[in-house]
This record gives sequence, structure tokens and C-alpha cells, in this order.
Amino acid sequence: MVRSAVVFGLAYLVGSVPWGLLIGKFNGLDIRYHGSGNIGATNVRRVLGRDWGAACFVLDFLKGLVAVWVVGVHIGAEFSLSPEFGKILAAGGAVAGHVWPLWLGFKGGKGVATTLGALVAVSWLAVLIALVTWVLCFLVTRYVSVASLGAAAMLPVGYVISGLVRDHRVVTPSLLLLTVLAAVIIYRHRSNIERLRAGNEFRFGTAR
Repeated sequence: MVRSAVVFGLAYLVGSVPWGLLIGKFNGLDIRYHGSGNIGATNVRRVLGRDWGAACFVLDFLKGLVAVWVVGVHIGAEFSLSPEFGKILAAGGAVAGHVWPLWLGFKGGKGVATTLGALVAVSWLAVLIALVTWVLCFLVTRYVSVASLGAAAMLPVGYVISGLVRDHRVVTPSLLLLTVLAAVIIYRHRSNIERLRAGNEFRFGTAR
């Protein structure tokens, strides 16, 4: 239990690095007081432009990936944890750190980029399916929130599809992890869902 807690905690610390906030500070502003107030890549793009938004997405993606490979796999192996269990612990810790960072009063981002990065090591094909879903939803609706919700919903589905296509065993803990992380992303988008229902959600390509 102690070793598992250490792996989860280290991954949490990696995931809690607030890249969106740091990028904002680098540009002389606190991103939490601009745009939607979120520290994620979408709001960074909205406030600071496409390049900074892309940089934020990549950094958030990488911290999820690094947490799983370095903490979950390598450090987990030093603690005699199986690779599968280490990946699950680290993925959960990294996303928890991004969504509920200790340094920001447990008020972080929505977890899309970090979740995708963390899950690449668990099931890259499921992540690819989720990314394709994101692109298609965005192109059709021009809503980042709708694209993110669609991608989240496809994560557990994509994992099952991956098992059928690649003829590998669908591991129940991994499927549960993807389902929980998808639910967290959808929950974190509840304000976007309310704005979508009210018809005042921000849509790219239109004036606010």
C-alpha cells in the first residue's frame, strides 16, 4: 500500500505542474482571470493565441505521458509493482494532479490533454480513436467542449475496440480506469454542458 501510494503521489506531483498558469505568468498575466478562467490549453489559446495554446496542450499531454512511463513503469518496477498496475496508478495520479492541483487550491484544468498523454502507455489505439473523434466532432460543431466530451466518451469504447482489433485481452482494471477518467472529464465539463444547453457556449470561428 505504501509503495502504491508513493507511485500515485509522485505521478500526482508531475500532473499538478500548472503549465497553463506558468505560460500565462510568462506572458505577464494570470490565466485564471481571463477568458473562461481555466488553466487548460483551450483557454490559453483563447487568451494568448494558437501557438501558446498548442504549447500548453503538448506540455499537459507530456506530463501525463512522463508520469506513466517514468513513475508508473520505471519507478513502479523498483517498488516491485507490475507494469500494468504501475501504469494505472500513475495515470490516475497524473490526471488527479492536473484536475485538482494542491498548489492552486485543488482548482485545475479539465484533464483532456493530460488524460490522453497518460493513456498512450495504457492503450495507444484507444487514444488514437479518441483523438480522431475529437477532430471529427470539432470540425462538425466547432465546439471544443463538444469535441472533448465526444473524445472522453470514446476512451473506454476505444479500449474495447483496441482489444478486438489487436486481439489482446481487455484488462478489467484498465477498462475501469478509462471509464473513470472519461467520467472525470465529462464532469469537469459540466459548466460547458450548461452553456451548450443555454446556447451561449463559445464556438470557434464566431464572434463572442
